[in-house]
Amino acid sequence: MKIVKRPQPPTGITRLVFRLPIRLYRLGLGWLLGRRLLYLVHIGRKSGRPREVVLEVVGRDSGYLVCAGFGPNTDWYRNVLDTPEVTIQVGRHRTRAVAEALPTEEGGDVMALYGAQRPRLARRGLRKLMGIEVDGSTEDFRAAGRTLPFVRFTPLPQPAA
Repeated sequence: MKIVKRPQPPTGITRLVFRLPIRLYRLGLGWLLGRRLLYLVHIGRKSGRPREVVLEVVGRDSGYLVCAGFGPNTDWYRNVLDTPEVTIQVGRHRTRAVAEALPTEEGGDVMALYGAQRPRLARRGLRKLMGIEVDGSTEDFRAAGRTLPFVRFTPLPQPAA
């Protein structure tokens, strides 16, 4: 694993493209994006206002696992650490959830598994978006995952109707 550049959040036209899936969720068409994307509504740590972002689901266990690919200073990541109670939607299913930062080693394991399941997508995403070059081996993906912050969004039990 080699860091070739520091990740920068998108700006300009690229930012508009990245935020397009939010419009689909607002229109009730988020299900078109499948189960690989997660719509997150969280509270801004400074403004106290609701904020939205769409993130790639990189794994599942008791919750949905996502990576803060632009690093630990990413706004949504800092916001959910400050106020972990959030709303998520994957496909047609919308629910309240709790965000929890993963330990470094667990993040490495998540990235190793993701790299094994989607090797080309993982390598391209790491290189283009996160500035990390990997050789494609499990250990290299694991090492890359240890440098990135991961979050588990665990759905809360639904009240009985």
